[in-house]
Amino acid sequence: MKLDATVTAVVTGGASGLGAATARLLASRGVRVALFDLDADKGEALAAELGGVFCRVDVMSDDAVDQGFAKSRAAIGQERVLVNCAGIGNAVKTASRDKASGEVRHFPTAAFDRIVQINLVGTFRCIAKSAAGMLSLPPLADGERGAIVNTASVAAQDGQMGQAAYSASKAGIVGLTLPVARDLMGEGIRINTILPGIFNTPLLQAAPDHVKDALAASVPFPKRLGDPAEYAALAEQMITNGYFNGECVRLDGAIRMSPR
Repeated sequence: MKLDATVTAVVTGGASGLGAATARLLASRGVRVALFDLDADKGEALAAELGGVFCRVDVMSDDAVDQGFAKSRAAIGQERVLVNCAGIGNAVKTASRDKASGEVRHFPTAAFDRIVQINLVGTFRCIAKSAAGMLSLPPLADGERGAIVNTASVAAQDGQMGQAAYSASKAGIVGLTLPVARDLMGEGIRINTILPGIFNTPLLQAAPDHVKDALAASVPFPKRLGDPAEYAALAEQMITNGYFNGECVRLDGAIRMSPR
């Protein structure tokens, strides 16, 4: 798929981090971009910068996602591209003992479920609703109607201590990629997933320098944090390369995460 002003894209989690970098790259190619996010201040500012549209969307809500797609499609048209970057993380052991009191605790099921609902179910919700909309589009010359890019994590394959919910949610995204590609193959819609390693996103930028330095040093090569623009470049390749389909690709400087 060629990226130009005839193409519309939706980027979830688009107000900052990997999503914002991807939105900027797409806009630089002439694509009309809609940003789905909960952060209205950042989202409105970036949408204004890019000449796009911001939609306040909670990916856990069917109604909110429906309203987001309705608003974006009314403003800039039916999307041919969806990039799913919305997600959260936490670090809670499955079961642990308080060192001072000896009290035994376990990971609350409701907290586990929330991570899965946002990262996995929220991603699938946006995939399904976007793909349904793409079916209304006329196919391009090669028969393609659309392209979808998801965000998993290296934690899907080597999750660390305290990442049971996060790793499970991201592994679920990896697991759905090929079946969804097969579901949509007759409609000309491709889907791929990126597994980012340690990236310099707003969450990490708030960490002390010594923490960031240690994380960077743990990357085999190059010994630095990933740049969100590098994520965006891989997303662009997945969108524009018509033979890229059903794949899950690590983008991590060859890191393999340690247990902690």
